[in-house]
Amino acid sequence: MKFVLYTHSLQSDWNHGNAHFLRGLLSELQSRGHETLALEPVDGWSRSNLLADQGTSALHRFAHDFPGLTSQSYGEGFDHGAALADADVVLVHEWTDPDLVAALGRLRRAGAPFTLLFHDTHHRGVSDEQAIADLRLADYDAVLAFGATLKERYERQGWGRQVFVWHEAADIRVFHPLPELQPEADLVWIGNWGDGERERELQEFLIEPATRLGLSGTVHGVRYPEPALGALARSPLAYRGWLANADVPRTFARHRMTVHVPRRPYVAALPGIPTIRMFEALACGIPLVSAPWDDAEGLFRGDRDYLRAADGEAMTRHLQALKADPELRRTIAASGLETIRRRHTCAHRVDELLAILALRGSAKVRAALATTEEAA
Repeated sequence: MKFVLYTHSLQSDWNHGNAHFLRGLLSELQSRGHETLALEPVDGWSRSNLLADQGTSALHRFAHDFPGLTSQSYGEGFDHGAALADADVVLVHEWTDPDLVAALGRLRRAGAPFTLLFHDTHHRGVSDEQAIADLRLADYDAVLAFGATLKERYERQGWGRQVFVWHEAADIRVFHPLPELQPEADLVWIGNWGDGERERELQEFLIEPATRLGLSGTVHGVRYPEPALGALARSPLAYRGWLANADVPRTFARHRMTVHVPRRPYVAALPGIPTIRMFEALACGIPLVSAPWDDAEGLFRGDRDYLRAADGEAMTRHLQALKADPELRRTIAASGLETIRRRHTCAHRVDELLAILALRGSAKVRAALATTEEAA
């Protein structure tokens, strides 16, 4: 089958974590014999900021790191109908322009044979409800929400016809342990500062514990304001800016431990949804300590796959214990890696997607799935 994804950007992961998951998803689909294409707006903010920040070499990295993935830009006058003429499944991300979301729905209503899915991996369903309410999803075959609480929000508000939970996951083609590399520093945090959504949390769960313990280490990410850069400069952690996602496993391998600091909207209103960085860190086999979040769906085994810190004091104790005890580091890392490989890879998500398509797919897609099943 041919899968077409409307994404904010496949090429750029500058402050755009969904690109990590989609790259793994497309790679997994291709490995199973499917054709894939990503369509992204020509003026997307992630790609524009990456070019301004890093230059064209960063886009060359995408082509080098993901040579099998195809991304095509669209702008004014682009013929979406022609681009989707041979598509079997069209997956439209939540950041897609609302007018285009509606236009794709009209194509489906007019008889386009592809299955049309809407994919939400953001907190706007609770933080900007009107933006989601204004989207025209009545003609979409299904909505894929990256957590049960977001699914419930869609169902309560009547957004979309049928909603399924579809979490993000780790692309283990990229994210895996590198045991041949030895740690050179204590702590690494990879993540973007955001819009003040975790400013207090990063101070309490990252900067202050590292300073108190004198931990060596590194911080990577973008959109760090001057006060944040100043706080890091006063800490033992070195700020190193943007990091290509494909370089993350090597960076994890050069450090003894990491932390997970979810954004406040997820903690407060969308329990059960970690950041994709947590899946990726555990897939790389690095021990992780998490700031508070409610694993309402039981994605992980708390205090086995990672350590939980209720506050900054607990974070400090856990980081101190991990630094001092190599065996504890090995045990936590091995448990987290096991859970990722057993439950949370892009291969698992493709299996889930195909199961959803068997239920909600168009006649064309259900016929293709039946043929594949018979051949197997």
